[in-house]
Amino acid sequence: MTAPLPRLTLLTGLLLASLASCKEQEVETAGELGDPCMPGDEDPCVAGLICEPRADDASYICAGPIELRGMVIDALDESPVEGARVLALDDTSAPISDVAITDAAGHYVLPIAIPRDADGNPATALTLTLQGSASDYQLYPSALQPAFPVSTADVMEAEDDPEVDDDDNLSFIENASTTIALIPLDDADKGGFTINGRVDSTEAGGTLIVAEGSASKHTIADRSGNFALFNVQPGSWSLHGYRGGLDIVPADVTVADADVSDVVLAVGSGGTATVSGSVNIVNAPGGSATSVVLIPSSVFIEVFEFGPVPFGLRAPEPGVAPNVSGAWTIAGVPAGTYKVIAALENDFLVRDPDLNIAGTQIVEITVGAGEAFSVPDSFKITEALEVIGPGRDQPEEVTGTPTFEFADDSSEDRYEVVVHDARGNEIWRDDQIPGVSGSDTVQVPYAGPPLTDGMFYRFQATSWRENGGGDPSPISRTEDLRGVFVYRGG
Repeated sequence: MTAPLPRLTLLTGLLLASLASCKEQEVETAGELGDPCMPGDEDPCVAGLICEPRADDASYICAGPIELRGMVIDALDESPVEGARVLALDDTSAPISDVAITDAAGHYVLPIAIPRDADGNPATALTLTLQGSASDYQLYPSALQPAFPVSTADVMEAEDDPEVDDDDNLSFIENASTTIALIPLDDADKGGFTINGRVDSTEAGGTLIVAEGSASKHTIADRSGNFALFNVQPGSWSLHGYRGGLDIVPADVTVADADVSDVVLAVGSGGTATVSGSVNIVNAPGGSATSVVLIPSSVFIEVFEFGPVPFGLRAPEPGVAPNVSGAWTIAGVPAGTYKVIAALENDFLVRDPDLNIAGTQIVEITVGAGEAFSVPDSFKITEALEVIGPGRDQPEEVTGTPTFEFADDSSEDRYEVVVHDARGNEIWRDDQIPGVSGSDTVQVPYAGPPLTDGMFYRFQATSWRENGGGDPSPISRTEDLRGVFVYRGG
């Protein structure tokens, strides 16, 4: 007869069996490639995989990580920029990453989160954009410098590193579009300090953060709501957050002689406003449609007549092609003061430039929490002068002396062409360009001072009617976001 086991030995055996069972269960719950997962779990996927959303439903799947790899350089001398912050946005301008910091050689590696198919691959070819910021540089994109698109169709499998065990499913995107060229600030605007903080909300990703004061600074919060505002001069600042659907409480910040850290912007309970109005599209092809955006007045750039648009403050919703031809509504508007801008995007339409008639002025509104605000005047929108080049659809590199070409306006007496650089400086203007006949386009050679290698510029043309000796009136002009070019010497 077998003697019974001592009680201590029995308990030890049961404990070891229990631990082994838990260990086996942990292994079983860590998903393999293509397995379902839950992002909140401690180890939702095995090493080398991440838990990503499915594109076809609300579930998640274990998939190989995808990285964006590139450089941040000085736009003028192409030197690397160390310590720059880079984040990625999807086609609705919502962030799909946190922040990567560039190394001494200007390089960055940025993991991104994008929807996957049933096999864990990118579900569709998405168009992404990057945002970059650094001390003593303009925010990218900003002013005349748009963000170049990055397509997930360009994803490549990473080469297997024999010294790394968990990189078998790693993919990356690296091409010319993942290089960010930052434009240096004017010397008078350089220096200052950095304000670091976060928006205390799980929905804070993409919030436009603005330090409002003597010379407002802005940036975009990453997917986790973290942000860094560079080049803030000493003084008192009011820190605001603008994002559709969020009532973010402003915070007062004093910058003295050092960086400011750990600023927390709380979400209030005051609610958001609804802003509505209408547009009137005239002298344009049938079926023309546009969009309307709200831009905080503190970051509106008067010389360009636009500025950064907070996520969600657009009609139609972000990601939807322009479709406004009459009434429009923007819901979820945080309390604040805004410029209301129609036809900002490239839709072959512009706000009628004749300020002597109704509906052509730039409208500023102030809305309160929970308010329903109706813009009283209908915006008059007309067909734009089509840009032929340079910069018809995206910035173009130009060497030598540029020639600006745009569509002829059939009823003009003369044209005006003005060139600005990305810092907002007017470089050249000619308001006595004769009207043309017998040609579908107008060509105007640049006749201003030497251009700076690597700088972004925009030309804008306006057609004018003399009105028989009375006050002349503008008829139409080229679009705000077209006519942008990068000078490359020669």
